[in-house]
This record gives sequence, C-alpha cells and structure tokens, in this order.
Amino acid sequence: MTNKIKTLYNVQVKPKLRHYFKYQNIHEVPKLVKITLNRGLGEDAHNAKLLNNSLQELTLISGQKPIITRAKKSIAGFKLREQAAIGLTVNLRRDKMYSFLQKLIHLSLPNIRDFRGMSKKGFDGHGNYNLGIHEQLIFPEIMYDSTNKTQGLNITIVTTAKTDEEGIILLQELGMPFQNQY
Repeated sequence: MTNKIKTLYNVQVKPKLRHYFKYQNIHEVPKLVKITLNRGLGEDAHNAKLLNNSLQELTLISGQKPIITRAKKSIAGFKLREQAAIGLTVNLRRDKMYSFLQKLIHLSLPNIRDFRGMSKKGFDGHGNYNLGIHEQLIFPEIMYDSTNKTQGLNITIVTTAKTDEEGIILLQELGMPFQNQY
C-alpha cells in the first residue's frame, strides 16, 4: 500500500521544488529523513503504572515501540538517580514516517481547539521543524476514558533542506498547515 504523502512528494512536490529552487541535480531536492517523537516523563518516571501508560500511548500514536531514555548521572536537586527513566523517544522512518505525517496533518492537527495553523518559528535554521503538542487527546488512537493524565509531546520533522525557506516550502507542499506570518 502506497502512502498518499509519499506519492504526492514523488509526483508533485519534488518536480515543483526542483523548478522553484533551480536545482541542477535531483538529489539536491529536500526530502524527509525522519520524524522523532519525544516525551519527558517528569514526576511520572517514579510511578511504574504512569510510565507504562505513557509507553502504551506513544506506541499507539506512533505505531512503533518507544525507547525509554535514562538519566546519565544523578542530580540530587532534581531527585534524579543515575539510570532512572526520564523520557520516551521514537524515531519513525520510511513508510511509518509518511503514515504518521499524513495522520498528523489530516486528522490530529485539525482536532486542536481553535487551530489557526502551525507557527513557522519552529524551524531550527537548517530546515528541520519542531512542534509541541500540548495534549495527546488530539490523536484518534487515544481514548479519553483510558487516559489518566493529559500529557504533551514534542515532534521533530528532520529534512535534508539546507535553509528554513526550503523546509517551509517542502512541508507546505506536503500539506502542513502553517500560519501566514513568519
């Protein structure tokens, strides 16, 4: 089964970007590399049940099992011990990446209350885009009754674009709803 966003990229976006930026080589055209989902656990790291719930939610959202990130050293001021769980992360590539992006653009982002588009300020200067989601309930896989606590997550879309302008145009052409001002 081919993904609509992957097909859209190959058929329409790639030639359009090549013409717009006047690339000589087809390999210069920006493309998606991976999408990373991160969630910090905070106080939930000490509670095994909440950690497990967060793990299950991120698995449902991404379609892939997350990795538990652990503390490298102890910090007494934060009540943090070495090797304690502090977050969850998932890297999506290839078909899972395109499927997640399609779900994010067409199902999840429109579920945000008073949604007026994503800010273009989330770019890092190298064409990669970061966005924060305040609650996991915007994803269709998450049932309201099964959540103990609303938690957010950070989504990073990594591209091969060299500038923010290239990244913005790439994501706009793929359907990412941006606000009008920069």
